[in-house]
Amino acid sequence: MYNGQQPIFILKEGTTRTSGKGAQSNNIAAAKAVADAVRSTLGPKGMDKMLVDSMGDVVITNDGATILKEMEIEHPAAKMIIEIAKTQEQHCFDGTTSAVVIAGELLKRSEELVDQNVHPTVICEGFRLASDKAVELIDSHGAGVDEKMLTEVAKTALTGKSTGAVKEFLSDISVKAVLSVAQEGDDRAIVDLDDIKVQKKQGGSIRDSTLVDGIILDKERVHSGMPRSVANAKIALVNSAIEVKKTEVDAKIQITDPNMLSQFLDEEEQFLRSLVDKIVESGANTVICQKGIDDLAQHCMAKSGIFAIRRAKKSDMEALSKATGGRIVNNLDDLSEGDLGSASKVEERKIGDSDMVFVEGCPQAKSVSVLLRGGTEHVVDEVKRAFEDAIGVVAVAHEDGAVLTGGGSVIAALSRDLRLFAESTGGREQMAIEAFSSALEVIPRTLAENAGLDPVNTIIDLRKAHSEGKSTHGVNVYKGGVVDMAKAKVFEPSRVVEQAIQSASETAVMILRIDDVISSKGAGPMPEDFDAMDM
Repeated sequence: MYNGQQPIFILKEGTTRTSGKGAQSNNIAAAKAVADAVRSTLGPKGMDKMLVDSMGDVVITNDGATILKEMEIEHPAAKMIIEIAKTQEQHCFDGTTSAVVIAGELLKRSEELVDQNVHPTVICEGFRLASDKAVELIDSHGAGVDEKMLTEVAKTALTGKSTGAVKEFLSDISVKAVLSVAQEGDDRAIVDLDDIKVQKKQGGSIRDSTLVDGIILDKERVHSGMPRSVANAKIALVNSAIEVKKTEVDAKIQITDPNMLSQFLDEEEQFLRSLVDKIVESGANTVICQKGIDDLAQHCMAKSGIFAIRRAKKSDMEALSKATGGRIVNNLDDLSEGDLGSASKVEERKIGDSDMVFVEGCPQAKSVSVLLRGGTEHVVDEVKRAFEDAIGVVAVAHEDGAVLTGGGSVIAALSRDLRLFAESTGGREQMAIEAFSSALEVIPRTLAENAGLDPVNTIIDLRKAHSEGKSTHGVNVYKGGVVDMAKAKVFEPSRVVEQAIQSASETAVMILRIDDVISSKGAGPMPEDFDAMDM
């Protein structure tokens, strides 16, 4: 209101606005609440979360991305933190919790600087300098990769999850699966994880999980008279119905004579028999059909000893083509011996309470399958999440050809290097770089807290070891103190650490630059409601 004039309203009724430090502190509080929600899941001694949705479905996991995805969060700043976990999951498959925890700690440290009257843009510039320097320094800590190293990377990813007890078993499967589908590019290996088909089936134990050099189909043969198993399978992949075609437009057939009806039915039967004859002539003894198969055609195939599956998914057909070397045929008239794929065995097996078809022994398999087992539905779901993380990090490490030691060792080394870098920078940005350096130590500190160790003593021991040049030393969560992570064989892909630092710092900078939150009516809970966010 100016000079007694009426106030001017530029926002519609019900809009709430928070400005200045109030907006910043509310956004930072929401981000810290999200980070604290997943912090206890970090590391080998991390705990799990049970998430129950509005429908009563239960998810039990310690995967950061899954936890944040299942939580129905409304606050806009909190959603930005969740985006970090999504990005980390998409690009690196692991390190989601680390990335979120680092972002939360960066915002906590920046709030302390804001309280000391350091301008947010100065803090943002310091964070950018620190992030760029950290990414630049990561390469100096990297180590080369071979098959043995890939196994250790997979074991590290599986440690701390419910699959930790069988990590050697699952890590072997994950490495074999990735190396089976890896292709050599111009300057590095290329792994398409879509070529690794992961099926889950409850029942049995995790050790009953198997890797198949071929494809597992959640289908059964279409006719009980067909053989249950076919050796030296010649596989026809058909993308057309083995049925009598219906006309494109509405049509009527008028039959005036009983003989004509008989001829009509005979003609249909003859047409279906001719389709089966074409399959037999091609030399195929197995048919995987993407569409339907008529009952009469099923009977004829069974008499000819052909194993057949109908209504296979398109993705399964493409995977079968890669695994068996067969070509997907759209018209049976075009089917020839050269189009057939090959496998040493196609067999229907009883898995749990349902039948599944195993196409295995493919000589040039560029697509493989893994069948994961577990005692209950919740167990097998978590096994699948853990296994997908494992094949993801193995693929990333194989593609990049570089790994780092884990256990907070590289993070601690980067923290030390950034402190030295801050001293050479000068200006107010130096305070922000030092804050960034201190924020990175949240990872080893949290590892120690989750293991029931004294975090202060652990950080002191870690700093002392790194000051003596022991740059591969990290937190020993089993016995306390610090230990050489290279000797303990704890490794993770360099991309995991690099992406976590970059995305955490970029999101922290974006949140810090916000000084005004304008929320329309009905936009969900207001930022101030999140100071007491109950996680």
